[in-house]
Amino acid sequence: MTTGVLVLAATPIGDPTDAAPRLAAELTKANVIAAEDTRRLRRLTSALGVSPTGSILSYHEHNEAARTPELVERLAAGERVVVVTDAGMPSVSDPGYRLVVAAVEAGIRVTCVPGPSAVLMALAVSGLPVDRFCFDGFLPRKRGERARQLAELVGERRTMVFFEAPHRLGDTLEAMAQAFGPERLAAVCRELTKTYEEVRRGSLAELAEWAREGARGEITVVVAGAPREVGSVDDALGGIRSRVAAGERLKDVCADVASHTGLSKKALYDGAIAARG
Repeated sequence: MTTGVLVLAATPIGDPTDAAPRLAAELTKANVIAAEDTRRLRRLTSALGVSPTGSILSYHEHNEAARTPELVERLAAGERVVVVTDAGMPSVSDPGYRLVVAAVEAGIRVTCVPGPSAVLMALAVSGLPVDRFCFDGFLPRKRGERARQLAELVGERRTMVFFEAPHRLGDTLEAMAQAFGPERLAAVCRELTKTYEEVRRGSLAELAEWAREGARGEITVVVAGAPREVGSVDDALGGIRSRVAAGERLKDVCADVASHTGLSKKALYDGAIAARG
């Protein structure tokens, strides 16, 4: 018997015209549509001009655990199950991950319809480095847990992307300023692709002050990574000697240390050679 296919379908984060052309096709031919909010799904299908013929089920954080086995059974029976959330890619800070894991364990094919991403859009417009980044989703709501998680990210050199609720934005930015330093650069992106889209850039202290007045809408926060700690060549030589003694090539070690410290690769290499003498 042929098994079905699980399709994670990205939905617009604001403007419905951003929907991928494949989204309409998948919603039309799905045997089952598992939607985070069935009312929003109806608005979306209306905007896309499509009429689903399959069954529509609610699939959200409160019934995800109970409904996953049912969906896996339908997949195993050969049905095509499409998962949609309110905005963006299912399973990324949204329902869907639990079903993906169960489908993979059952040997069922999992694919997706790519589409709009608040994470990538916010990163692109933030004005902060985009070559390396990490996504940390929503921070904990409790102050102590949030502070502990931010403390773990103090040394993170990649640009960091977070989601946040508007009523918690001010407290979160203040906590970030305390953890990362008030001068760390950041950007607050809200209502992306919507009528009142806004991107605020500045230091964490400046943004925290602005957020005290309140903010509305869907919010993504982008924070610059930690600056490189530039020590001295002499400080780095001990670690270089240990790595070379363990079998690594001197040139490779010097290049790696230079990339992490900002020190000159040539100065590190020359210093290591001089230390040998």
